[in-house]
Amino acid sequence: MDSTETSTGTRRRPTPPLPTPSTSTSRTSGTVPTSSFYASNNPPPLPSRPKNVGSPFREPQLVEEAPITDDQIPALLPADDKTNDSWGRVDNSWAEGQATWSTGVDAWNAEPATWESNGAWDQVYGISTSKGPSIDGRDKYQEEHWWDASIREQAKRPGPGVLPPYLADLLHNPDHSLFSVSVDTPDIKPIASSAQEGGDTGPSFQPPSVDDLTYSIPHPNAYYCRKHNGWVLLQWKSSSMLPPLAKSFVPDPETPFPDLTRRKRTNSCVGEGEQLFGQVNMTHHFHRYEKAVDALKLDPAFRRSEWGISTLKKQRRRKVTSLNLDTVSLNDKSDGVMEEDPEEEGDLLDLYVCCQCSLYCIVSDVIPGVIPVKYIEEFTRDRGDDPAPGRKREESVVSGLETFLVIMENKLWRGENRYITISRQVFQRKMGWTLSVRCIFEQLGFVIAETVTPNGVRDTTITPPNTDPNTPDGRQARRKLLRFWVETSAWLLDYQRRHANALKQYTCAKIWVKLDTVREMYQMGIGAHPDQIQRMPTASSLLDYEPVQLAINALGMTPMTYSPELLAFAYLAQCRCDPARTSYYFTQFFNVFQAIQEFGDIPSQDLQSLVLEERSRNRYTDDDRNNAIKVLGFGKDSLLRVDYDDDIDDEFAIGAWRDCVKRAWRDPKDGTQRLRDANDAFRILAESRGSVVLRKMWEDSSKNAMDPSRAYTVLEVPPEVDDSMLMPVFLMRLEEQPHLGDRMREALSTIAEARDSFRIRKFLETGQDPGEVAPTIRPDIPRGLNQLGNTCYLNSLLQYFYTIKELREAVAPMANISIKSLEDEKYSDDDLKRHRVGGRLVTRREILRSKKFVSQLADLFWELEYCDAAAVTPTMNLAKLALVTSRDEEDEEAESRATDSSNDTDATLVEDSQSSGRLANTDSANTVLGKRARDDQHPPMAMDVDDDSFPKSPLSDLDKNGYVMVSNPSSPRRSKSPRLNPASSSSSSCKSTTPKETPGNDSAQQGDEEALKKPSLPGRKAPVRSESVMLFGKQHDVSECMDNCMFQIEIALLNFNGLGDSEEKGGVVKRLFYGKLRQRLTAVPDQRKTQASIHEKQDLFSHLPVNVADSGIDIYDGLSGYFDDTVEYEGARARMEVSLVEPPPLLQIQLQRVQFNRETLQPYKSQAYVKFGETIYIDRFLDSVDPQKKAKSKSIQATLNARRERLRLLTEHKHAPFGASLQNTLNFLTKQEGIVLPQLDDELAAQLNDDQEFVKVEIEELRGEIGKLKEELEDVWKNDTAFPYELTSVFIHRGSSPSFGHYFFYSRHLPDKPDEWFKYNDSSVTEVSKDEVLADTTGSTANPYLLVFARKDSDIVQTVKRLDPMTLADAEP
Repeated sequence: MDSTETSTGTRRRPTPPLPTPSTSTSRTSGTVPTSSFYASNNPPPLPSRPKNVGSPFREPQLVEEAPITDDQIPALLPADDKTNDSWGRVDNSWAEGQATWSTGVDAWNAEPATWESNGAWDQVYGISTSKGPSIDGRDKYQEEHWWDASIREQAKRPGPGVLPPYLADLLHNPDHSLFSVSVDTPDIKPIASSAQEGGDTGPSFQPPSVDDLTYSIPHPNAYYCRKHNGWVLLQWKSSSMLPPLAKSFVPDPETPFPDLTRRKRTNSCVGEGEQLFGQVNMTHHFHRYEKAVDALKLDPAFRRSEWGISTLKKQRRRKVTSLNLDTVSLNDKSDGVMEEDPEEEGDLLDLYVCCQCSLYCIVSDVIPGVIPVKYIEEFTRDRGDDPAPGRKREESVVSGLETFLVIMENKLWRGENRYITISRQVFQRKMGWTLSVRCIFEQLGFVIAETVTPNGVRDTTITPPNTDPNTPDGRQARRKLLRFWVETSAWLLDYQRRHANALKQYTCAKIWVKLDTVREMYQMGIGAHPDQIQRMPTASSLLDYEPVQLAINALGMTPMTYSPELLAFAYLAQCRCDPARTSYYFTQFFNVFQAIQEFGDIPSQDLQSLVLEERSRNRYTDDDRNNAIKVLGFGKDSLLRVDYDDDIDDEFAIGAWRDCVKRAWRDPKDGTQRLRDANDAFRILAESRGSVVLRKMWEDSSKNAMDPSRAYTVLEVPPEVDDSMLMPVFLMRLEEQPHLGDRMREALSTIAEARDSFRIRKFLETGQDPGEVAPTIRPDIPRGLNQLGNTCYLNSLLQYFYTIKELREAVAPMANISIKSLEDEKYSDDDLKRHRVGGRLVTRREILRSKKFVSQLADLFWELEYCDAAAVTPTMNLAKLALVTSRDEEDEEAESRATDSSNDTDATLVEDSQSSGRLANTDSANTVLGKRARDDQHPPMAMDVDDDSFPKSPLSDLDKNGYVMVSNPSSPRRSKSPRLNPASSSSSSCKSTTPKETPGNDSAQQGDEEALKKPSLPGRKAPVRSESVMLFGKQHDVSECMDNCMFQIEIALLNFNGLGDSEEKGGVVKRLFYGKLRQRLTAVPDQRKTQASIHEKQDLFSHLPVNVADSGIDIYDGLSGYFDDTVEYEGARARMEVSLVEPPPLLQIQLQRVQFNRETLQPYKSQAYVKFGETIYIDRFLDSVDPQKKAKSKSIQATLNARRERLRLLTEHKHAPFGASLQNTLNFLTKQEGIVLPQLDDELAAQLNDDQEFVKVEIEELRGEIGKLKEELEDVWKNDTAFPYELTSVFIHRGSSPSFGHYFFYSRHLPDKPDEWFKYNDSSVTEVSKDEVLADTTGSTANPYLLVFARKDSDIVQTVKRLDPMTLADAEP
C-alpha cells in the first residue's frame, strides 16, 4: 500500500470554538453531565463538524475544574436535536463501572509531595544579570547542593520532564496523522424484495440506530490513525483534580508527583491571562507517569469491545504457554496473565503532568481496529499490483474497498443476508479472492463454505454473520461490522485524499464518514502549536548534527523548536526538576553551546551569560569529570594505574588528591595552575560521587589551605633555606610559640612534601635529624647498573639479558664458581671436537674466558635480584670479557710482545665457507649503531683479513659493496643477518646452474678430520692501532657486543668433558635467539646464458636488519626492503629474496642508522623515525605465505617505493625544496637593475611561477598516493595474524654522531603488567608509559636502534625478578 502521509496542503485548519448555547440552568438532553466535563473560558479551536451529523457525541475540549455556579452550561449539541440524548443516558456499553473524576478519594492528594521547602515555589530564583527565560520554582540553596541526596530527598522534585513539542511527539508518532471521525446516518433504504429472498427486512429488522453509530467509535476522545488502522485515546484537561491512579501503579520514589498545591495556583502556563502573576514560565514542563491511569475509571469510561477482549485473552494465553513452566511459581498467578476477569483493571494509560500549572494529559497505546492493519495493507498491495482491466492501481484499490463497504451496508441497512459466491465475475473484478480477502471476511465472522451447484460445479460462498440485535451474539456481530464499516470508510476517505490526482477520472461512491485532522487541536491544547512555540523555518546544519539532536532531546526539546530562550528554559527546568542529573544536563546544554560556535555562529548574549553564570556556580560537564579523573592520576595508563569507578573508597580518593597537590607543589613552573586543577578535580569528583565528606574537605581546604608559600610564612623563613637549616629554625619557632605547634608542624610537613624531602619527613616522625639518608627503593622496582666508563650500552645489554627468564635461569647455577677450579679444568683435543659454536671449533682459552664471563654474569644477576641498593656495579672483569673479544685480546697481547701469538692447541680456528672466525677490523665495524646499510653507490671499503694468501670468495666484489654480510662476519659465530655467498654451494641447492659452476665443500658439513686437514694459517699482520678506543680495547657496536656475550654464554653452558647432558643447556642461546631463513638469489639471464641462474640456501639468523635511510616508513616497510632486495651479482643486477622458515622465539630487529654521505665521504647517523607498534605480525615474511598475496604485495611495495623515492627527491634533495628555489630564482632575476637580461620576460616569469605550482601539486599528489598505497598494502595482509609478536624491549641511542652517544633501553613489564614499561638508564630505573616508548622521535636525537619482539604468549620475558620480603615474612612460623 501507499504509505504516503497526508500532506500539509490537505490538512484542515481548526475552526473557532463552538458557540455558547442559550442560557439554561437545567440540563437538557443535549448537554454534558456536570460531573464529567466543565467548559473552559478559552477552549482550543476544534475541527469543524456538520450540524446534521448522525453521531451525537461531544468533541473533546480543553476543560478545567471550577466551582458550579449559575453560569451557562454549554450544550454539547444543539438543544433542538432531542433525538441525540445518548451520552446523557447510562448505557451498559459505556458507563458500566465508570467513576467520575470529581468524586471519590483523591489518590493524588493522599500524601502530597511538597516543593515548599525554603519557599521554592514562592520565589523566582533570579541570579542572572540578563533577562533570561521566564521560569519559576527554582531554589538557590537546592541548586547549589544538587549533589546532596539528603537535600534532594527533602525537596522531592519530580524528575526529568519534556516541553510541549516533545510531548506532542510522545503522544503519537509525529509521522502519523490522527483524525477525528464523525458519522452521518446513511440514507440507505431496505429493499422490500429482500424479505422474499432470504433478507432481514421483515417487521423485526432494525437498521443501525443513531446510538449504534455513536458507539461505533471506541470513545468520544478516540482518534483514528490510518497507519495503524486503530485508535488513540487522547485527553487533556486543566484541573487540580487528577484522575485516580490504577491499582497496579506504584509511584517511583525517585520521580514523585509534582506539588499539587503549587499546580493549583496557575491554570495554564500558556495563553494570555492564564498565569495570575504574569508570565513566570515560558511554557509547560510535563512529567511522565507510565501506565498510571485506569481507562475504566475515565468519565466516560473506556472499555474494550468484546472481540478486543477476546483477542487480548488469546495473547495472554500465548504469553503463558511461551513461558518455561518450571520457572513459573504459584505467586506468578497473581500477575494478571490468566485473570478470570480481565476487566478488573482496564487499559492503562500514560499520564503527563505539568509541574507548573493545572494541565495534564492522558494517552493510550494504539487501540487495534477490527481488522489488523497488515491485512488492509496486503489487500491494498494486491489490488494495486493486479488492477482490474481498464483501471489504474489506485482506482482498483478504491473499488475493492468500496465493495467491502457495500457488503457491510447491504447487511446492516438493507437486511441482505444471502451468501456471496466468490466465482461471480463482478466479485472477482472488484475484489478477487486472495488470502488477505479471506482473512478479512473470517475476522468479520463471515462463514466461508464449499458448495456444489445443481450442475455439479464446486464453488466457495461467504455468508454474513447473524446480526439480530435481540441476541447477544447478534449484537456483538452487529457492533463489529459497524466498527469495521467506520474504520474502512475512514481509511478509504484518507486514501482518496492522498491520491486525488490519480482518481480524477473515477467516480467515487458516497462515504458517510467525515475526517478532521486533530494535530493542531491537541497541539494547541498542550501548548505545542506553532503559534505558541515557533518552529525553525528551515532545518539548519547545526540541528542536523546528531550530537546536537541528542543533546536537545535530552533537555526535553525537539530540534525544530530550538531557540536560545527555549534552550535556556529547558535546561533550567530540567535542573530544577531533576537536580540529581544537573551535571548531565549541563553537559548537554554546553554541547549545544559549543556546537553553535563550531558551526561558525555566535551564541546569543543570554546563552553566553548563562554559561558564564553556570561555570561560576561550579557546573561541570562529563568531559570535565573525565579530565578530573585523569588529573588525580586515575586510569590504567596514568600515575595510579587504577581505573576509577564507584568501588573506589573516599580514603583512596583523598589520597590521590593529596598526592596530586604535592606534585603541584614540586613544579616550580606550572605549580599554581596544577594546584588549581587538582583542587577543581577533587571538587568535581566529590560532587559526582555525592560525597558530603569529600565536599566538606574541599571547602575546608579552600578556606584554610596550607600551601608552600603560606608554610614559609608561618615558619618565617625564605623559600631558599635548605633542609639542614630549616629544622633548627622550626625547633626555635616552636619553642617561641608552642601554642602554634600544630600549625607549624603542618607547615613543615607541607614543605617536606613540596620538596619531596625524605630527611624532613624522618625528622617529623622521630624528632631527630637523620642527616643525609637515601630514601628506600620499592622492592618491586628493578635495580640499575652503575657505569664503569662509556659502558652504557653494555649496561643496557646486561639488563636485557636479565629480563629473559630462561637465559637467567640457565646461567644461575654458575654463580660463585671458583676461578681456580675453572683454570684447573683440562680438555683433550677430542673434548674440544665435541661441540662447534658458530660453525667452528673453539679453543681452551675461549672456554675458560667464557666460563669466567658467565660466572660473573650469574653473580650480577643474583645482585640484581636480592640487593636493596638502587643500583649495582658490575665487576671490571665482567665488563672486559663482554666488551673485548678473544681476537681483540690476542691482538693486544701480540702488540705488547711484538710477536705473533699462537693458539694453545692444534684444534685452532677451523674456517668454514662463511666465517673467518674473527671480528672484521673494518671502518664500518667501528660504529655504535650497526653496520652501514648496503648501497651500491658507496665507494668500496677495504676489508682487513688475517691472510692475504687465503683463497678469496668469488663474490669479493659483492663483499666490498656490502651485499654479502656474512662472508666476513663481525662475530665468532654465524652471522646475525646472513646473506647468501653464491660461491659457497655447501648449503645451496642450485636449481639452475651454469655449465662453469662446480659445487664446493663446506667444512661445517664435513667430519672433524677433514677440517683438521686445512693448511695452517700464516702469521698475522701487525694490527693497526684504532683511534676508536674505549675503556677496554676497541669500541664495537652493540650488536657485536651482544654477539660476543651470547657466543661466550653458549660456550660456557656446553659440557666438553662428556659428562652429563649439556646439549639442552648449551642450546638455550640458539633456541631463544636463532631462527632459520631461506635465501634465494636469482640472476637475470644475459646473452651468454640461456636461462636464469638461481641459488638457494637455508641459514640461521639472530637479527633482522632494517635500513633506516629515509623517514616516512614503518617497521613493515623496513623489513620488506630486507626480504626482497636487488644486489650486484657477477657484474649484473640480481634479485635477493629472503623468507622465514623457522621464526625464533625472540625476534631482534636492528635499525641500521649509520648512513654514508657520498659528498663528504663520511658516515652519519640517520635520525629518521620508523613507526612501530606493540604488536607485529610476521605472516607476510614466512616461507609458507600465500604466493598470490606475496606477488600482489611486492607489486604494491614496488610502486610505493618508487613514489617515496620521487617524493624524497622533491623534498630532501640537496637543491630541495624546489618551490623555494624557483621563487628565489625569480626574485633574484627581477631585482637585477644594472644588468640587462633579455631572456627575462613575462613568459619566463610565468613559467617559473607555474613550475612552483607544479612541484607543489605533485608533492601533494605523491603524499596522497603514498597513503593510499600503504592502506592497500596493509589491506592485503589484514587477515594474516597467525604469527603475532609483542614488543618487549627497545634500545635507544641518543646523539647525533654514529661514533659516540648515550645508550638506554625500555623493557616492558611482562607478564604481569603489559601496559607498563621500565626505562633503564644506567643506575636509574623508572616507570614510564607506553606512549613514551612508542612516541614519534622526529626531530629528536634519541632514536630506537634495536627492537626486540617475543612470540605472543610464549612466556619468555619476566621483566621483574626481585625478592619479595613479604614472602619471607609469610614463610616464618
